[in-house]
Amino acid sequence: MQTNFTAEQLADPAMQSSEKILRTCVHCGFCTATCPTYLLLGDELDSPRGRIYLIKDMFENGRPATPDVVTHLDRCLSCLSCMTTCPSGVHYMHLIDHARAYINDTYRRPWHDRLLRGVLKRVLPYPGRFRAALVGAFFGRPLAPLLRRLPVVGGRLGAMLALAPAHLPPRSAAVPGVSFPVSGRRGRVALLTGCAQPVLDPGINDATIRLLNRLGIEVVLPKGEGCCGALVHHMGEEAAGLAFAKANIDAWSAEIDGKGLDAIIITASGCGTTIKDYGFMLREDAAYAEKAARVSGLARDITEYLASLDLGTSTAPPLTVAYHSACSMQHGQKITDAPKKLLKSLGFTVKDVPEGHICCGSAGVYNILQPEIAGQLRDRKVKNIGRTRPDVIATGNIGCITQIGQGLAAAGTATPILHTVELVDWATGGPLPPALAAAEFAAPRPLLQAAE
Repeated sequence: MQTNFTAEQLADPAMQSSEKILRTCVHCGFCTATCPTYLLLGDELDSPRGRIYLIKDMFENGRPATPDVVTHLDRCLSCLSCMTTCPSGVHYMHLIDHARAYINDTYRRPWHDRLLRGVLKRVLPYPGRFRAALVGAFFGRPLAPLLRRLPVVGGRLGAMLALAPAHLPPRSAAVPGVSFPVSGRRGRVALLTGCAQPVLDPGINDATIRLLNRLGIEVVLPKGEGCCGALVHHMGEEAAGLAFAKANIDAWSAEIDGKGLDAIIITASGCGTTIKDYGFMLREDAAYAEKAARVSGLARDITEYLASLDLGTSTAPPLTVAYHSACSMQHGQKITDAPKKLLKSLGFTVKDVPEGHICCGSAGVYNILQPEIAGQLRDRKVKNIGRTRPDVIATGNIGCITQIGQGLAAAGTATPILHTVELVDWATGGPLPPALAAAEFAAPRPLLQAAE
């Protein structure tokens, strides 16, 4: 794609990076075939290629974002399916991130949009605030159908309440500190506690720590670590996103420079995509560039890390698992086979979901900000999962678990959905995951225990 940026514009490192990305695009249109919003809406401007044209025009002319441009860019899920499809290697993720930051700096959103986004960025990244909000949402859930009828804000408020769990999960047992292996230390890792996940499903991190300790891995939860920054970063709040990133880098760097770390483990793939991008995000920061690159180099999804360990020989019940590959896992981090190989090695029958490359509609806070499109994608995903006739659904991202779980409930199916690591923990000697306990599954007996 030919571009016409001035030398002054290209003096900005962000604009320079975006200009290179724009020049990579060859207008082929392959991206339209795998874009969820183009699939649903059929509008060229709601495809990656169309959005690239809008961004190029906005950047080249140095004009503030317009309502029309904002509408089409806001509809992008950042699922990154287009990056997997693109034969030219267009790094759409960095381009759309820059465009969102540009919108945040040049466009004044309507009051109701500013209010909702303000609430989300001040609540979701903070576990204490988020837990308190869920308590309020519990009492507000009966009002969701009524709120949906309100003009302008009703759909979003109703969607937000509908996503809240029916029962507030217990607090996680994981607290800042060190969890030591059961016997002989074979490695040392840090685990990202996260923000929304430990509130919505504390069992995921608990299962991770339990599993790694059994495998001889020392797990540290550093003091000062928190939200990865993805939630605010993808809303265009660049400064807030970088502040979260720097706090985590400081916390992990202290451990790296102290007793050392073999890896930084992430159990939410959306967070993993962002943390692996810290090196790019802070490339121009003299104080953090090197440390950020080091952290990104150590970041591993839990399934990536487990693939390097010997889990032992285990058995699992003859369960059919529908594996839902989160967009941030398959498109963002390019992790496609490791989770399925882990599950297969433990005796599960693993089924790929039809249209597995299409987003479930979660996409961070997308299912709150764009509930209508998100709902259509959720229902489509649930139908495709149903075609595999699974006993259980596994995935690697809390947003997908929440989104698909809501769709399963709406469809009247009791198929449990849980994190991949919970299945791995269970099949290798851990307790029955709560989602399976509710479905009355029997616990597997590891062969090692049976032999004893």
